[in-house]
Amino acid sequence: MAPEQGPELDPWLPRPTVHVTHSRRSSASPDELWRAARTVLLRETALLGRLVQWRIPGTPAEIPYYELFRRAPFTVLEDGERSLVSGIVGRIWTLRRDYPTLAGAEEFRRFNSSGTARVVFAMWAADEPGGARLSAEVRVSAIGSQGRFGMAAVRPLIAAFQHLIGSDGLAAAVRKAESGSEQRPLGN
Repeated sequence: MAPEQGPELDPWLPRPTVHVTHSRRSSASPDELWRAARTVLLRETALLGRLVQWRIPGTPAEIPYYELFRRAPFTVLEDGERSLVSGIVGRIWTLRRDYPTLAGAEEFRRFNSSGTARVVFAMWAADEPGGARLSAEVRVSAIGSQGRFGMAAVRPLIAAFQHLIGSDGLAAAVRKAESGSEQRPLGN
């Protein structure tokens, strides 16, 4: 049996400027792993959680990532049985919160404001022989020359901290799934 694939992201961002992927294997079932992933709180992910709060001021430490990616400034692009794809747009490299609120997935798809970027965040749990795999993929696409300039400025930060997605975020979900300590997810 071949491993399951995650959501198709090319329709959202086919040629990203930045492309980051991480995954963690678990002995838990895909459903157990996805339930656990939906309950991981920002405060449970050490430095990753603090970085998210720094980049999106006002974000509470007690919010699960699953809920964070379902509310403004993010837009849900796809919501699957064991997957979530969200997007955000704006000047992601500035210190001020500069993320326009979008009405939905089609507005994300059409967003083309020069000097900004479109970002897709995807997370999913997939069946694998002997367990499951939790994966995350981030794609960023700069728009226009000012957008490319902004991305060049933030690229060293992405390179320095992107590993935290796997070491803090995905690892916390795997620990919860394998210990059976996941809480009841909020929302769906």
